[in-house]
Amino acid sequence: MSEKWEADPSASFQRRIGKSSHELGQTSGNSSCPDIWELDNGDVAVIGSDLTVSYEGRLPDGVSVDPGERLVIIPRATILAAKADIPDA
Repeated sequence: MSEKWEADPSASFQRRIGKSSHELGQTSGNSSCPDIWELDNGDVAVIGSDLTVSYEGRLPDGVSVDPGERLVIIPRATILAAKADIPDA
């Protein structure tokens, strides 16, 4: 059995995956949310709207949001713009 994964709070932002919200026309001014970033340890950070409370009563069977986790929503355009930057394996 493999070890339980835990986020490393010391990991640093390495590169944006996809395009910024400004490039996608999702925001105006200096706002930078939503966004997807690869960290220097290979993990991925997602910046979006925290809708944990809105979804907690209607999660699919077998899906849970554990203490310390949040359910974050990002626009479809953000993840589609990131697709080219995400390796297949």
